Amino acid sequence: MKAFGKVHKYGDNVDTDVIIPARYLNTADHKELAAHCMEDIDADFVKNVKEGDIIVANQNFGCGSSREHAPIAIKASGISCVIASTFARIFYRNAINTALPILECDEAVKNIDNGDEVEVDFDTGVITNKTKGQTYKAQPFPDFMKEIINAGGLLKSLKK
Repeated sequence: MKAFGKVHKYGDNVDTDVIIPARYLNTADHKELAAHCMEDIDADFVKNVKEGDIIVANQNFGCGSSREHAPIAIKASGISCVIASTFARIFYRNAINTALPILECDEAVKNIDNGDEVEVDFDTGVITNKTKGQTYKAQPFPDFMKEIINAGGLLKSLKK
């Protein structure tokens, strides 16, 4: 399992209210959520993001309210992976439950810049910055997490 895309980079403490503002939580439509993803921190995100792109952020990504809408909005926007120095615990679990691949790798975050092209190998945990010719090592997903993500989320994996 791999991902490849252009990086959209953010700082510390990107909370779920910034990822998908509360005013849009009255819908369960994934495309509608994606249309408002990151708009309060990056008004141009939805017009610049392309299928397969990657979010890179500093510490405590996904802090704040516990809502599955946040990883759903990110995934539905076309983002293939989020790499951060650290994730808020509930966001981490919600991301896996909704089949949004995420990796913690502080070294990668410190060296990857906005606009870089990055490839992620989820089986090995290797993150390659194609723009700079650098590689970084994150912890690869355990098999049970790969099964959940490959199935399309926790509920779909349980149905199998």
